[in-house]
Amino acid sequence: MASAGRISTPASIAQALRDDLLDGVLAPGARLTEEALSARFDCGRHSVRSGLQILVAQGLLEHQRNKGIVVPEVTEERIDDMCSYRSILELGALRLALSRGADLTPVAEAVEQLEALSDDTPWRHVIEAHSAIHKRIAEAGGNARLVAAHDACEDELNYMLATVQADFSARRLAIMHRYLLNQLYLGGDVALRALEDDLELGGRAAMHLALRRQRGLAVRAR
Repeated sequence: MASAGRISTPASIAQALRDDLLDGVLAPGARLTEEALSARFDCGRHSVRSGLQILVAQGLLEHQRNKGIVVPEVTEERIDDMCSYRSILELGALRLALSRGADLTPVAEAVEQLEALSDDTPWRHVIEAHSAIHKRIAEAGGNARLVAAHDACEDELNYMLATVQADFSARRLAIMHRYLLNQLYLGGDVALRALEDDLELGGRAAMHLALRRQRGLAVRAR
C-alpha cells in the first residue's frame, strides 16, 4: 500500500480506502485500525473515524464486535441480496424509461467509454466504467428516488465485483454491453429481457462462479 501523504478530511480518507478496496489492496477479513490509518494519512483519529463510518454506511466496511472495523467477506447470500435488489431497481428504471421514450444517448456514451479501455486497464477503472453504464440506465427512468437507491448500493456492488474477480476482461464486458445497448434500443420486452439476462448471467451467476473458484483455489492451497 503506497504512502498517501497528508489526507485530512473524512471524505478524502474514505476515497483513498475505497480505491484500496476496489484495487484489491484490502482483502476480506482485514482489520483497519484508527492508529495505523492516522499514521498513514498523517491526520487525527477523529478524521479517520469519520472516514471509516462513511464506508461502513456504504456497506464497504463492517463494524464487528471484538474486532472493530474490518473488510467484509463476500458470501453467496450477500451476492444474492445485492443482485436481487439491483435487479428490482434497474428493471423498474428501464420500464419507466421505455414508457417515457427516454433518450438512451447517455447509456451509449457510457458503453463507448468502456469500449475505449484496454485489457491491461486497472480492474478498478474497468469496474467503474461498467458501473457507469448501469447508472445511466437507472437515470434514464427519470425517478430521483430510484436513482438515489441505485447510487446507495453502487460502491458495495463494485467492491463485490472487485473482490470475487469474475472472469471478465474489459473487452468482454464491452462486447456484452454493446449487445445490451442494441437490445435496449429495440425496446419493449426485448429490452427488459436483455437487461434481466445481463444482471442475472453477467452479474449474479458470474459472481457465484468466481466465488466458488476462489474457494476451490484456497482449499487446494492449504
